[in-house]
Amino acid sequence: MIDSPRDTVEDGFEEAASAIDFAFDEASLPTSLRAGAAVIHAFWKTLPNGPGVYRMIDAEGAVLYVGKARSLKKRVASYARGVAPTARIGRMIAETAAMEFVTTETETEALLLETNLIKSLKPRFNVLMRDDKSFPYILLTGDHPAPQLTKHRGARTRKGDYFGPFASVLAVNRTMNALERAFLVRSCTDSVFSTRTRPCLLHQIKRCSAPCTGEIGPEAYGELVGEARAFLTGKSKAIKERMAAEMQAAADELEFERAARYRDRLAALSAIQSTQGVNPQTVEEADVFAIHEEAGQFCIEVFFFRTYQNWGNRAYFPKADKTLTTQEVLDAFLAQFYDDKPAPRLVLLSHDVEGADLLGQALSLKAGHRIEVSSPKRGEKRDLVEAALTNAREALGRRLAESSSQIKLLEGVAEAFGLEEMPHRIEVYDNSHIMGTNAVGGMIVAGPDGFMKTSYRKFNIKSEELTPGDDFGMMREVLQRRFSRLLKEAPRAETGAEKEGEASPWPDLVLIDGGAGQLKVARETLVDLGIEDVPLVGVAKGLDRDAGRETFIIEGRPPFKLAPRDPVLYFVQRLRDEAHRFAIGAHRQKRSKSMREGGLQEIGGIGPQRKRALLHHFGTLKAISRASLADLQGCPGIDERTARKVHAFFQQESK
Repeated sequence: MIDSPRDTVEDGFEEAASAIDFAFDEASLPTSLRAGAAVIHAFWKTLPNGPGVYRMIDAEGAVLYVGKARSLKKRVASYARGVAPTARIGRMIAETAAMEFVTTETETEALLLETNLIKSLKPRFNVLMRDDKSFPYILLTGDHPAPQLTKHRGARTRKGDYFGPFASVLAVNRTMNALERAFLVRSCTDSVFSTRTRPCLLHQIKRCSAPCTGEIGPEAYGELVGEARAFLTGKSKAIKERMAAEMQAAADELEFERAARYRDRLAALSAIQSTQGVNPQTVEEADVFAIHEEAGQFCIEVFFFRTYQNWGNRAYFPKADKTLTTQEVLDAFLAQFYDDKPAPRLVLLSHDVEGADLLGQALSLKAGHRIEVSSPKRGEKRDLVEAALTNAREALGRRLAESSSQIKLLEGVAEAFGLEEMPHRIEVYDNSHIMGTNAVGGMIVAGPDGFMKTSYRKFNIKSEELTPGDDFGMMREVLQRRFSRLLKEAPRAETGAEKEGEASPWPDLVLIDGGAGQLKVARETLVDLGIEDVPLVGVAKGLDRDAGRETFIIEGRPPFKLAPRDPVLYFVQRLRDEAHRFAIGAHRQKRSKSMREGGLQEIGGIGPQRKRALLHHFGTLKAISRASLADLQGCPGIDERTARKVHAFFQQESK
């Protein structure tokens, strides 16, 4: 990103154009920059000499770049003069057809607004985060007499104590399992809690104290919750010492069963800490960022430390121009990272970045307390940074190796299917339904960097003329909708001259999960739209749907198979399986929504009377779906046969 004061290159040419007035000499500019510089100069004339955010927009209305400035007048003057210290800035100026501005009171406000706009607009000349998933937290609820321990993602709207972030759901699950064994705090939902009549399995395996059925009193349960809260807030040493003393006291009193319970709880706490890697001694709360660059690609490794414990790490591979330095990429990444996340009191960086002070001010403004952003040079803090830097280097090395392997596989695909060149975008289509109901089509995308999940699309089948279960008709609708929109948004004639650095949205290869019939329908659909140059391949399942015996169908060639151990065959199987997984997931999501909207009426033999009986007994549909067969049989008005129907329905739904 080239945002002052975080971009030394742009700061330099801003100073070169610091004069508020200058003579605009269009004839002296390079031909490629004249039109864009003239447009920028026209906007520059009316700009204030204060902080704000600007957007550079191309002729098609797409935002090219979002930036902020201490002085909009001085910053935009740099572009208007046609000053382009890098080829990237030159392309930005050349393609600019319009600009938009927002003035702010302070540069800090400009930074926060710039970050929001970058994440929502995704301009192609900015540094962009590719993985923007929210992090999981552990929530100890505070809106129920018997607090619940649960996983949480997203906005913190529920009352309670949030602990995190954790780098992955796996880390959360592992920690929660150990916490349940150590503190016996319930993890069931409030609706399940309110309908329990006897302790559940978690109580039997000593992972819950069963406050739902009164196996433990409110005061004693509150003590367990307090211990769990204390452990998660960093008082693990005191908790372990107290448990060890209780265990010893129980043993001295020959109460070996009680001593064994404390022993098991201590083991659970040790299990949490043993899986957290190196835990700092002097850093209570910090996020550590380290960046490594190699072969024109960047990796930013982030480590999370809370309550003197390592709660995991995650690697990011931001999309950034190769001309940017590691400091510039890291600087641009940080504000986007904290756009929707709370920051800890300390942020440690592997490199000095010019925007550190401004970022610290912005994060402090959002948090309501001081947040320090620094690049340590010695001591334990530097050791944490070096550990993150090592992980960044290794993660990027693995990614480059995977990318190299992926390119070899794509070259193998081109050879196997007779393509003129290696495909950069492969689209795979599959449909999912049950007897024609809740039909959904799925499209997944793969390229040199692997699966491109942000490009995945699902299609709810809308046509009312289709016969239920008509796979051909569903495929026709999916392809017609997909390519009609593509023709509208990116006309085929324009893709021959793609914008530099921007991949074409058109596929180089389309794989259809199906045989000759599906392939024929797909080709006819594209021809009807005037598209005849997109390669199509049908992937017909082998006998008994066995993987490894697929037949490939291409127009103009007899059907063929690949060698059983051919890496290209395994690659295509992975693509097809991913399309199948995505389509089934979309179908189940739609089916669950339909089930929620239609209640229990989708189950044969469940009329209004039995529906009312189930809801009255369990409270919610979710509680019914989680009920055991024995619990269903215990519902008044529900016989064994009906209970089995309901149980079988929800078991099938969860598979």
